[in-house]
Amino acid sequence: MTVPEPIRERIAQATRLQLFLDYDGTLADFAPTPEHIQPDPEVIALLATLADHIRIQVAVISGRRLCHIQELIPLPGILLAGTYGLELLTPEGERIERIAHSAVRPALESLKPRWAALIAGREGFFLEDKGWTLALHARFANERDATIVLQAAHHAAQRAARSGPFRFLDGHRFLEIGPRLAHKGQTVDYLLEHHPWSGALPVYVGDDERDEEAFAVVQAHGGVAVRVAPQPHHTAADFCLPSPQAARSWLAALPAHLNPQRPQGVNTLQGE
Repeated sequence: MTVPEPIRERIAQATRLQLFLDYDGTLADFAPTPEHIQPDPEVIALLATLADHIRIQVAVISGRRLCHIQELIPLPGILLAGTYGLELLTPEGERIERIAHSAVRPALESLKPRWAALIAGREGFFLEDKGWTLALHARFANERDATIVLQAAHHAAQRAARSGPFRFLDGHRFLEIGPRLAHKGQTVDYLLEHHPWSGALPVYVGDDERDEEAFAVVQAHGGVAVRVAPQPHHTAADFCLPSPQAARSWLAALPAHLNPQRPQGVNTLQGE
């Protein structure tokens, strides 16, 4: 992997790192289905090592539900953010819900059967109910069916998107509707404001469009954005890594490249 020299220098000058990491496609390969939960021992070992380092904080920000992330990363000392940061679990065990479930659930309950009807009898689709969002996956559908169904699903959800606190999170063969706060950029902003760590260099590592929304926020705070993708069509990241394997290798090497100066304070999400 080739890391630009200016990025190497910024990390070498840092005495602390505040890591924000996506999970699927970044730390681990994609699961067969969104409901598939198979903890990866290599990922767990890597995150345990990073979280134990006195000069590194770790937060995992995923589109998965928080309960899934808890199973995938059964470790203390790490902040877990599920559903793009709508659900948070601090290292101290405090659970934070950044929007009331009741504010979004009625509209989703109305939309869910309509989306279910669109995929009834069709192969390759999966309707995922995350509680705060609904996601329609067409990864294994044929291209024609995927286009037709996702367009119809978008049309069916437009009324809810216009009338409530919602937005679309779409991607390749994928459509999701959720609260506007389901936004990784806003989540990083929230964490940097409410859980600051003085003098730390923020680093965000992610693989898709949802992570791109966080890149500008991290960069605005003087941090580094890393895209995990072999050949991204467009990215605001400072550099790219080709795969989750490469991302794990790069992350594992970070502690050795930190400034050897030992900062004062302890590694907690409350700051100093």
